[in-house]
Amino acid sequence: MKTPPTFETKRLILKAITVEDIPSYTEYFVDDEVLQYLSDAVPYPYPEGGVEYYLNNVLWPGQGQDRWSWGIFLKENPTELIGCIELYLKGKPENRAFWLGKKFWGQGIMTEAVEPIIDFGFEVISDELIFANAKENIGSARVKEKTGCTYYKTVPAKFINPDITETELWRLKKSDWQLFKTGKETNFTQTRGEIQ
Repeated sequence: MKTPPTFETKRLILKAITVEDIPSYTEYFVDDEVLQYLSDAVPYPYPEGGVEYYLNNVLWPGQGQDRWSWGIFLKENPTELIGCIELYLKGKPENRAFWLGKKFWGQGIMTEAVEPIIDFGFEVISDELIFANAKENIGSARVKEKTGCTYYKTVPAKFINPDITETELWRLKKSDWQLFKTGKETNFTQTRGEIQ
């Protein structure tokens, strides 16, 4: 396992997920309102010990090879994981997934968190990234809109919530991202780790 770089934004620390983060990861992730927007490939009802199993058998073995994962932490409480962002080398078709604990929704946290991850994605994946969200997940779509992504199509998909049947796909080209950032002050720093 290769540790991804740690990033800091105005309010957040994005860093590798550790065993110590399992309790807070479980607390915020195992929530029907969070889970409903996830693919039906995710087990539901979510099993006891599922977070630990996922970290040990999926996330950590591929870390720094075909995927990169960060826990999201508020600077004011740097030991409590409140969400997660993952990048995938090979799109599914999307190159990124994320989730955030419900109590933190509507505060611009995810929009802030994805900015350094987008830069990292362009360095290690390609000059075009694909992002996706359940059509009903308005908050996730807003993150794409607020970071310069372009919607290009809606396709059938299956989610934990069986009433959700479509996913929206978005594109972001490196050149467009650089133009998007031109009028915007970068609000993050890489504090340690190296791009693998």
